[in-house]
Amino acid sequence: MINQNPYKNTSPLEVRKLIREGKITGQTSGMCDGFAQANLCILPEKYAYDFLLFCQRNPQSCPLLEVGDAGNKFLNTSAAECDITTDLPKYRVWEKGKLVGEFTDVSDYWRGDLVTFVIGCSFSFEGPLMANGIDVRNISENHNVPMYLTNIDTKPAGIFSGKMVVSMRPIPHDKIVKAVTVTAKVPKVHGAPIHIGSPEIIGIKDISKPDFGEPSTIRPGEVPVFWCCGVTPQSVVMNSKPDFCITHAPGHMLITDIPEAQLQN
Repeated sequence: MINQNPYKNTSPLEVRKLIREGKITGQTSGMCDGFAQANLCILPEKYAYDFLLFCQRNPQSCPLLEVGDAGNKFLNTSAAECDITTDLPKYRVWEKGKLVGEFTDVSDYWRGDLVTFVIGCSFSFEGPLMANGIDVRNISENHNVPMYLTNIDTKPAGIFSGKMVVSMRPIPHDKIVKAVTVTAKVPKVHGAPIHIGSPEIIGIKDISKPDFGEPSTIRPGEVPVFWCCGVTPQSVVMNSKPDFCITHAPGHMLITDIPEAQLQN
């Protein structure tokens, strides 16, 4: 399968620059082929230990790639010269579990007590899936991946608890084993699927109406396959209600300098 994204072969540094300049504002699936993408959760330092513990207890939903220093807008290892307040296409700001709004720049919201958590993203295994002849529908249809709030409880830690969010990709019957095998090799970007088929079992009432992102066409002979999703922290923020939080907008990821191959077992 072919990735037609115009930024497929652009470097992460250059894409982050274009995002900072406002020249890229859309979802990032298919960009910077071969490099890991990441979810974002930024919290006041008083919540940082609880959230770190939450990530450790829920590694499939929240596989940590980096934790930033308190008050530092720049990352140490995962993305060179990256200003975490400007270099994602779209952010969400939360207060006491309520969404304040979506923004392309959150520098005005930055505070000296904020800690950045960089969390692995399933966009990072889409390239390997396509390299193994598996169509990634959200890329071939050029839309954001569908994501769903489930009835699956996360393991609580400190103030944080809530339901898991999953992403879905339709996979032909005869390629499910291959899809599982390919994604199981990259546990730092969610790894193997959490559920296959029967969406109602995990609390999804209508597969055509995702809670986040956009619906994908499911063709005859295909099965919906669900992976843990890094939007789970947003579900947890809505449930746990920390007084302040910044996240990425679903599908609008941080593109890191980490080669996908480096994340494989």
